[in-house]
Amino acid sequence: MRLTARRFLPVASAVALTLAFVACAPEEEAEDKTGDVAEADECATDELVLKEDGVLTIGTDSPAYDPWFNDNDPSNGKGFESAVAYAVAEELGFDADQVKWIKVGFNSLAKRGEKPFDFDINQISITPERDEVVDFSEGYYSAAQAVIALKGSPAADATSLEDLKGLKLGAQTGTTSLTAIREVIQPDQEPAVLDDTNVAKQQLQNGQLDAILADLPTAFYISAVEIPDSTLVGQFQVEGEATEEFGMLFEQGSELLPCVNLALQSLKEDGTLAEIEQQWLSDVVSVPELQ
Repeated sequence: MRLTARRFLPVASAVALTLAFVACAPEEEAEDKTGDVAEADECATDELVLKEDGVLTIGTDSPAYDPWFNDNDPSNGKGFESAVAYAVAEELGFDADQVKWIKVGFNSLAKRGEKPFDFDINQISITPERDEVVDFSEGYYSAAQAVIALKGSPAADATSLEDLKGLKLGAQTGTTSLTAIREVIQPDQEPAVLDDTNVAKQQLQNGQLDAILADLPTAFYISAVEIPDSTLVGQFQVEGEATEEFGMLFEQGSELLPCVNLALQSLKEDGTLAEIEQQWLSDVVSVPELQ
């Protein structure tokens, strides 16, 4: 059921590809704490509990990378997560000019307490640990984990997870990619814990790391655009675990959460979410699986 009659679908000229280094498969299957789904008549726009009356305030990190956001500008409606956010806003009854974006650092999100936004969208994996201190929407994207290495390096020849054990690996701090290195690959060397994506790329290019890990769309963009002399070694899911899901993040007890879940359900049912994914993430295909 649609919450509003109109739909805002940002127009984009090309399929972009990624670079928000937040990562991959969760340590264990997350408990179902993504909130209840409201009835449509409970989500009238003028009845929504918001940070600012008449305005939907959305947080994300800065810089905001492709393919999630285009040109480091969440407000232009281009990029997968920007388009999803505006589609949810439309379902809730907001025009594009009623949406306000604010910058919120990724590492500050998974903490208890009041948030400055109505929700944050930033490739945030739903994990049991995070779910203890914040609330999540239903998942809006499922992502595999991927490995990036320089062409011609030993890591580039890896065809299995076992081949990665003797290598120096790294991932951004606070991400599920870092957890996946430790819990799934279990390398012989302690992985590098990196502050952000730029540090990860620099250390890979400088030879300080043999490979870095990220979610699949991010890894595809790094190898195709950001570091042309790198290669996408392969992808994997955590065996026996649920597929990693990205969810919108809310402060605990948010009254808006059930209405956002209802909006997401509508976007899934009418095919809009699939259309947005096809538009922005369709090039992430044919990546070898590492087992």
